[in-house]
Amino acid sequence: MKRKLFAAAFLLLLPLAPSAAGAAEVMTLQQCRDSAVRNNISLKMAQQKVTLAGYDRKIAMANYFPGISVSGAYMYNSRNLSLLPQEQSDMLTGLGTSLQQKYPGIMKLMEELMSADIASSVNAIGSEINRAFELDIHNVFAGTVSLRQPVFAGGKIINANRLAKLAEDLARSQYDMEYRAVVSEVDNAYWQIVSISNKKRLAQDYADLLEMMLHDTEVLVEEGMATRADLLSVKVRANEADLLLTKAGNGLVLAKMLLCRLCGLPLDTELELADECLDKVPLPIMGGRACEEEIFASRPEIRSLELASRIYGRKAAIARADMMPKVALTANYLLTNPNMYHGYSNSFAGMFNVGVAVEIPVFHGCEAMQKVRRAKAESVMAECMLEDAKKKIAMQVEQLRRQEDEALEKLCMAENSLGCAEENLRAATAGYAEGMVPANTLMQAQTAWMQAHSEYIDAGVELQLHAVALALAEGR
Repeated sequence: MKRKLFAAAFLLLLPLAPSAAGAAEVMTLQQCRDSAVRNNISLKMAQQKVTLAGYDRKIAMANYFPGISVSGAYMYNSRNLSLLPQEQSDMLTGLGTSLQQKYPGIMKLMEELMSADIASSVNAIGSEINRAFELDIHNVFAGTVSLRQPVFAGGKIINANRLAKLAEDLARSQYDMEYRAVVSEVDNAYWQIVSISNKKRLAQDYADLLEMMLHDTEVLVEEGMATRADLLSVKVRANEADLLLTKAGNGLVLAKMLLCRLCGLPLDTELELADECLDKVPLPIMGGRACEEEIFASRPEIRSLELASRIYGRKAAIARADMMPKVALTANYLLTNPNMYHGYSNSFAGMFNVGVAVEIPVFHGCEAMQKVRRAKAESVMAECMLEDAKKKIAMQVEQLRRQEDEALEKLCMAENSLGCAEENLRAATAGYAEGMVPANTLMQAQTAWMQAHSEYIDAGVELQLHAVALALAEGR
């Protein structure tokens, strides 16, 4: 039979589908969420942005503290400095020779009295005097320790710190938005698997019903209570049921692969969900409905826009600070060799100095003023976006609430329809077995039963998804 061929084909395809050795891993919805949060790349990047914003805040805070720097230098000079002109230097070094030439008699008399070379001695004395007027700068050493403490910067440091804190809060808010998006995607994939799994079991039950009907029809044909056309119609329906079962099986495999990818698990993980094998889709926990103020306070989108508006306000204040005077305290210690604190000495010596530095901007081409105006315009734009977002969120919440109510009502109607379809199927099956109901009537009852069951599954999953969407919209 074609049904056996479809079953054999499905069994041949199963080895090609991803599978893992060992028992299936049972996971609840919360475990799927936690796994996705741990392994999601976008969330990790968002967390790193929060970390970076924290570093920026600490960098901005460092501007409150004084800046201390140490510097040193060494320089070699090929020549020294002399305080005397070249003529006077030459005269001093040749002082004895000049006196001997100018006053030969006096010098000869002194040489005879002292029995010494007076010219050479006087030349040596002149050389010593000349060296005394030279500054030894062959080797120069210098070192400085500087301290600068901002006193007033026009509010730039304060507003920069506030801006950095707001930026860190904005990064956290964006992380929350990414977290909610990941959770929503995982929830949708989870309940999609629950829906497909239930429909796969439904397809199996439908195929079993047709298998039983096929057996009963063959008996009825032998007894002359059914025709060959009835038997062929049942076989066609049985083949369709087998094909439907195959599609459901393949769809379930692909849906689980998607959930494994979202959870950061290997695609060949043998996964089984806690709600997958339940007889019916569980009802969601329907919490109390929050007011608009509570919703706006818990929605990360609203927090992000509020922070953006405040950030632009801080930017305006920082731009305004560029037009304000700046005041800072300075302190330095200077160490040099050679030094001139007591004459001129080739030794290390230093001194302290303290002062106040004031910078007053006079003309800046209106650049700072235009920056202030631009930041104010951005702040107004962010406030407009905030008001628009509040209106859209209020409309979204109201729409989701109505959809949840409709889904709940739809589930109740589907449950009633399913009860009627099951009762109709029981009656049609009993009548067909007794030969009182034609095959088409029984097949119509089976189709109606399957459709009612499918609608019941869809209504349960739809209610779950609407409940998840409403919880996210309300910030829960």
